[in-house]
Amino acid sequence: MSPKPKSSVPAVTSQAVPKLHSAHEAVYVEKLVHRLGRAACAAVLRQDDTTVTGGELLVSVYRYARALAALGIGRGSLVALLAPNHPAALAVRYAANLIGAATTYLPVPASAGARAELLHRTAPDLLIVFPETAELIPAGARVKVATVGEGIPGVALRLDELAAGQVAEPVACAARLNDLGVVVSSGGSTGVPKGSWRTFAAYTAMVDVPSSTDRRQLVNGRFAYLSQVLIDITLLGGGSVALQDRFDPIDTLDAIEREHVTDLFLVEPQLFELMDHPDVARRDLSSLRSLTHIGASAPPTLRRRARARLGPVVAHTYGASEMGLVSLLPPAGHIASDVESGSSAGHILPGVEIRFRREDGSVADPEEGGSIEVRSPAMANGYLNRPDLEAAAFREGWYQSGDLGRIDSADRLQILGRVSDAVVIAIKPRRTRVASWEY
Repeated sequence: MSPKPKSSVPAVTSQAVPKLHSAHEAVYVEKLVHRLGRAACAAVLRQDDTTVTGGELLVSVYRYARALAALGIGRGSLVALLAPNHPAALAVRYAANLIGAATTYLPVPASAGARAELLHRTAPDLLIVFPETAELIPAGARVKVATVGEGIPGVALRLDELAAGQVAEPVACAARLNDLGVVVSSGGSTGVPKGSWRTFAAYTAMVDVPSSTDRRQLVNGRFAYLSQVLIDITLLGGGSVALQDRFDPIDTLDAIEREHVTDLFLVEPQLFELMDHPDVARRDLSSLRSLTHIGASAPPTLRRRARARLGPVVAHTYGASEMGLVSLLPPAGHIASDVESGSSAGHILPGVEIRFRREDGSVADPEEGGSIEVRSPAMANGYLNRPDLEAAAFREGWYQSGDLGRIDSADRLQILGRVSDAVVIAIKPRRTRVASWEY
């Protein structure tokens, strides 16, 4: 059932939101609604030549919330989206979360069989597609499908048309902290992607973190991965987001210059493709404050070259969809000249606990290192509908990362590789060492 709206207050004013619960009770989407209400006339999203204000996004969220509720979606439901990087895809997810439903942006495995298996394992109550993604629906999928946009053969339910007929007045937040809230996909490099699930409490801890009001985040990665987290962090902090459909070095440089981007996130192959593009030298990148990369495959020489090409803005993080961000090497740390900082993943973030385990199962000293285990309020609660994998990776409140690491002399985390890739070499009877490699 759709929550009763408040009446007589226009939806685009800063007062047009239900009363906020106390800070420790409010889920991220409730806080986001209030932030958008305060930014009713300010631009919060940009895509190409289209600008969306906080008030416009809020109206869209309220209307989609009522449309979803009319379809029987609410607490206990799971809404999956095959979505492009588009403001409407954000509005639908926020709307579903606002009425208490869990949401997941589905990744796109290369094969139709893997996509079918992913959808079967996810088992959503409603699948929402767009004209750009309709062809990705697996043949014979047994799930209720709605579309945002026209021209999709075989899909009669138009969620956008249903939403357009709804009133734009506020909708009270029905989400509760301990409800299933958000499912974030893994990369799927080893097969069908896994979805790590979080309660609203865990997801709120993940995204309700300090972020400057003048932050302008460029997002050019799929929503299914870290992009949704970066968007939520930025909007909750009062900043704005520029959206692009995919990574392209020229388009990225254009956007940084045109949109005055302050923050950008890239995986390492994208970072090196960007820094080696011949246009870098002639572009105005002065607005950029942080270009964060994730991954550890690059030697320190390449990272130093990235700083030389792009300026003192390069930062490095360590984390994963299951455990969130664990450590950060900020631009100032990236500039440090000592050898260890060149391959470091930085200092452990506040609220994150980390420990290391030896091959024999005993806990190792941080300086000795071993297999990395992580615990934090923002960590995922498990894998959606995968109890076998969940039991193996999530043990007694700790996530087994599968990475090897240690803490160096400056209390920074060093990532040494994958446990599965380790080569154990005997050097004396009853003593072993682990061979080193680049990760």
